[in-house]
Amino acid sequence: MQLGFDDCRLTTAERPVTAQAFEEWLREGRHGTMEYLQRNAGKRIEPQEVLRGARSIIVLATAYSDGRASPSRSQEGCEEGEIARYARFSDYHDVLGKRLADLADSVNTLGGPGTKSLWYVDTGPLLERDLAQRAGLGFAGKHTNLISRKLGNWFFLSEIITTLEVEPDAPEKNRCGSCTDCIQACPTGAITAPFQLDARRCISYLTIELKSSIPEEFRAAIGNRIYGCDACLEVCPWNRFAREGALMREHRRTDMDQPNLLELLALDAAAFKARFAGTPMI
Repeated sequence: MQLGFDDCRLTTAERPVTAQAFEEWLREGRHGTMEYLQRNAGKRIEPQEVLRGARSIIVLATAYSDGRASPSRSQEGCEEGEIARYARFSDYHDVLGKRLADLADSVNTLGGPGTKSLWYVDTGPLLERDLAQRAGLGFAGKHTNLISRKLGNWFFLSEIITTLEVEPDAPEKNRCGSCTDCIQACPTGAITAPFQLDARRCISYLTIELKSSIPEEFRAAIGNRIYGCDACLEVCPWNRFAREGALMREHRRTDMDQPNLLELLALDAAAFKARFAGTPMI
């Protein structure tokens, strides 16, 4: 694709079929302290609340796989920290934002006067994983993340919701089969059952979203992970099809590979901001 995206699929702007399951997930409190999910729940389950008159949603994937990226080496006593692979690049919000804005402008031009489009990259009130599966871009695995037969587990999702009506693609079906590798790999038991995630136990939640102290019961399992966790993603057999994305290649931050923990502990607030400027960690 000219703009650098690795895949693009189309779906309608109808309510996701998983809306009821999402509401139940919220009622059970499995979103933890992520109050924004509760606050915007109405929009997440009803795209018309995001953009009145919306007819279609364009779902895009941007690969961040890198053959040089080392596998997780999380362990106690290690002097090197582990950062989730997606964060070892310049901030993807900035990288993808301009391209999405350009694409949204093109959609509006194609639709003619009165066409409206909004773009989001991991920031909008959309159940993007669910929409992506309906668009045929991938399928939600037992770890609840999206898996692509072309890109494995390593890709960013972004969307354009528009009043322009386009022919939708066929949905993807689940292709996990009997595999349970991701469930077994989770260090904290956050995947409580196939396709069921308790965010309150997830290391990504604990090291990124949670603003208070990490509960003691999870600290040993976290090991040397300091931002996010790839444990359930790394073991997925579909990663054999993963390929490096051309767009993100030039934004690779090799200094984010296993940074020295003692050096990080010595940083003050200003030095921390300088060290991680332009990354998802700031």
